[in-house]
Amino acid sequence: MSRDADVVVIERSRAEPARFAEIYDRHAAHIKRYLVRRIGAQAADDALNETFLAAFGKRHRYDRAFPDARPWLYGIATRVVGQHRRDEVREYRLRASLGPAGQVDGPADRVAAKVTAQAGATAVAAALTGLSDGDRDVLLLIAWEGLSYEEVAAALAIPVGTVRSRLNRARRKVRGALDPDARTLEEINHG
Repeated sequence: MSRDADVVVIERSRAEPARFAEIYDRHAAHIKRYLVRRIGAQAADDALNETFLAAFGKRHRYDRAFPDARPWLYGIATRVVGQHRRDEVREYRLRASLGPAGQVDGPADRVAAKVTAQAGATAVAAALTGLSDGDRDVLLLIAWEGLSYEEVAAALAIPVGTVRSRLNRARRKVRGALDPDARTLEEINHG
């Protein structure tokens, strides 16, 4: 049995709203994973519901040029995350200010591994906090969700060139935040 493309299902759901459940069944796990990474497990369920409710309401405006609805859904999810962004940034800042946890009872190897992991998470959280909203969205959609430049462009309704420049800028800033002593070739040539 051949599966209809997302665009066909969305189009048919205009007359048969129950058909939209197929889009949820196909893509909810991917979108939820993205939302969990962005805003945490507790907020992700609500955000997932908001995402699909918004998608259902906007299905009549779906661009039929795209057979796969996943980039469109990531775009909606990213806008939902935008509503939660203040909390997200506050959490990143809190993680960065806490630093590594204190002494934990147990074998020395487990403690060392945990402290190292926490220090790395703190550094990454601080680096993400330093990015603009647009740069962070592009970086996370590519790094976490494996979207192509074209899919990110469709998801965020921006040109592919903007995706490339935002990703380049985000990578440079994160690299600099994680290793401030590392100088890029460009900095060496100009500085």
